[in-house]
Formats: sequence, C-alpha cells, structure tokens
Amino acid sequence: MRRFLENFSYRVQYDLFDSADGLPGSFHDAAARSRVEEGTDGRLWFAATRGVAWLNPAEISRNTLLPPVSIRSVNANGRQYMPEADLALPPRLANLKIAYTALSLSIPARVRFRYKLEGVDGDWQSPGTRREAFYTGLAPGNYRFRVIACNNDGVWNEEGATLDFSVAPAWYQAIWFRVSCVGVSVLLLWTLYQLRLQQLQRQFNMTLEARVGERTRIARELHDTLLQSFNALLLRFQTAADLLSTRPDEARRTLESTIDQTAQALIEGRDAVQQLRSTSLGSNDLVSALGSLGKAQAADGSSCDNPTFHIEVEGTPHDLTPITRDEVYRIAGEALRNAFRHARARRIEVEIHYDARQLRLQIRDDGQGIDPQLLRTDGLSGHYGLRGMRERAQSLGGELTIWSEVNSGTEIDLTVPSSIAYTKPGLSRLRILTKRSQTRS
Repeated sequence: MRRFLENFSYRVQYDLFDSADGLPGSFHDAAARSRVEEGTDGRLWFAATRGVAWLNPAEISRNTLLPPVSIRSVNANGRQYMPEADLALPPRLANLKIAYTALSLSIPARVRFRYKLEGVDGDWQSPGTRREAFYTGLAPGNYRFRVIACNNDGVWNEEGATLDFSVAPAWYQAIWFRVSCVGVSVLLLWTLYQLRLQQLQRQFNMTLEARVGERTRIARELHDTLLQSFNALLLRFQTAADLLSTRPDEARRTLESTIDQTAQALIEGRDAVQQLRSTSLGSNDLVSALGSLGKAQAADGSSCDNPTFHIEVEGTPHDLTPITRDEVYRIAGEALRNAFRHARARRIEVEIHYDARQLRLQIRDDGQGIDPQLLRTDGLSGHYGLRGMRERAQSLGGELTIWSEVNSGTEIDLTVPSSIAYTKPGLSRLRILTKRSQTRS
C-alpha cells in the first residue's frame, strides 16, 4: 500500500471559499475539522469565528460570464497618454506603464490577468491580480500589447484587449543617421586608403629621388676624383716623356712624384666608389684646406703660366656643418683646378666672407675667360664640372653665380645661408658626445 501511494500522483481538484463567498470569519486552529458537520440533506455546515455557514456541494453555482477586458491608460516617461489606435510614443523611452482592468460583478477581487508585449515577451506574463504592466528601455519600433483575464471561477477571456503603439527613434537612432554613419565610415576608410596610397607614393618617390641623388653624387665624386686626377696624371706623364731624352734625372723625379699622385688618386677613387667623403678635408678649417689645395695646384706644374695664388678671409670664421664644408670645398676645388689648368691666368684669388646672414666664397682669375655658350650649356658635352658645381650649390640650398668674358677673366660667387652653413650652438659638443658613444659601443 505504501509503495502504491508513493508511485501514485494525482492533482486534487478543489474550490476555495472565503469571506468573499459569504464565509463569516475564518478558521484559526488545527481543530477546524471538528467544526464541520454534514446534515441529513447533504449540506455541509461550518462553524467559523463569526458565525455558521452552510454549503450544498451538489448545488454550487458557476460564473460562466467572460470578463470584458480594457486598457485604461499608458504612462511613458511620466507623461499620460490615452490608449488610442496607433499610439505614437516619444523617443528615448526609459519607463513605460500600461494600466488595464476587467469587469466582473461577481467577485472582482478574484479576477486574474495575463499579458504579453509582442517582440519583447517570449511568453505570457502572469501578474496575478495586478492591473499594471511595466517595461523599461524599449527600443524604437512598433509593438503590440495584449492582455487577457479570467473571472472568479477561472473562465478566461482569450480575446482580451490589444494596444498597438510605436516608439519613435531618437535622431541618432534614425535610419538616415545610421545610413549617414555608414556612408561617413566608408568615406573615411576610402580617405584613409587614399592617404595611405599617397604616403606610399611619396615614400617611393623619396626613395627614387634619394637613389637618383646618390647616383648623381657618386658621378660628381668620380668626376672630381678619378677624371680630374687622371687628367693631371696624363699631363705629368706627358711632361716626364718630354724630359726623358734631354733631362733624365728631372724626368725620373717627375715620374716618382707622379707615382705618388697615382696612389693618392687610387685612394680617392676607392673612397668615392665606397660612397665615402674624401679625406683631403680632414679638419673644419676651410681656409687652410683651400690654401693647401691652391698651393698643391700651383706646385703641380700642370699650368705653364705659374699664376700667383692668394687667399683672403673677411669676418670671424665659424664652424661649418660637415656637408657644407665638404660641398664648398668640392666647388672651390673644381673652380681652382679649372683656373690653374685652363684659364692661362697670372693671378688667382680666393675670398671667404663670414657674416651673420651667409657664408660667401668668391674665386677670381684674370685668365682668358669662358665661352658664354659653354656657360649657357653648363660646359662641353661629356664634361660635368660646371654642372656638378651648380648641383652641389643647389643641394646646399645656396646660390652659385658664374661671370666670365673672353680675355677678361672669370669670377665665381657662391653664397650659402648661415642657417645652413654654420653649426648651431651646442651642436659640436653634441656631435663629440655622439662620436664618443659610438666609439664606446
């Protein structure tokens, strides 16, 4: 029997009666069962706290009327709205309260409800006898609210009441705004893509210009070293050959000095090919370097006129940046070699002007001058002396002027702004510290 009862489950059907059904009072203790008696006519008599009541189980009446359901009001963000058709609610809806009711004249307190907001609630909500529904943070869109009710005997009005309403979108929730955001995002991505393409193109152009500039620089270095040195060697070999039959001792000395000069030319050529600066300008003293270069050209013997060489300095000498120093030295070296070898001059002068605005270099001779046609075309075809001088001056941000007339000499004027030519205060000390750190590392 116990096993049968444990395996047997049955839901008991019952009706609950209370004071709303006419019961006078209630039952308070466990002995309530002793207060129920069955009469001979089948009635059940109950002794309650406030009197006696009876019930005939065979004659219990049922309420079969469907309770009519209605929606009373809508409260959105504290503002009251009437439940009209296609109700439009404001955007940014934070709180929504919908009040509803159902009419039942038998026992109104026992009317129970169920409601559902389509699109939000997945199933019916059972608030019991509560007559309000609450929602928060509804997104923009269209909604349908449904509510049904049952009377005191559990008879449900399945049709109930419905309310269709919409929540307007805020300006940042509107379709046009979202489409605009998508469009702006696409435009921004396209702009970034174009900027990236331009950046890559600029980098490519800079790399290409750097390569072309480096090749041009190497070409100038080769011209200033190998070609000029080989030209000088050719002249010295010719001089030694002329002296060989009449003055062999002098020819031998000329050949020995030519061999030394050839070794120096090889060193300069190797440095140029390896893209190194020539070591002929080892210090920052441009005046001493140009003076030594002029004396070397005068003692070279390649000029049959034996011109006098003079160098003059005006102003207080400044420390020059390495690039300025080397390029000015190269320009002056090309001009001096041309003056000593080709100008047939009797006097060659160099003036260096240091002032606060610019560095100025002037080289003059009283030789036979340069053909104006050659000046307009930057020299003979296949020769890069004049062109190289102009390119070096342009790379410095300076200005090179060449004046010459036939049989009236030549004057070369180079100016470089002081902001480019001179080292900044503290730059030399910084360069020394950098060199020391590189040496230690």
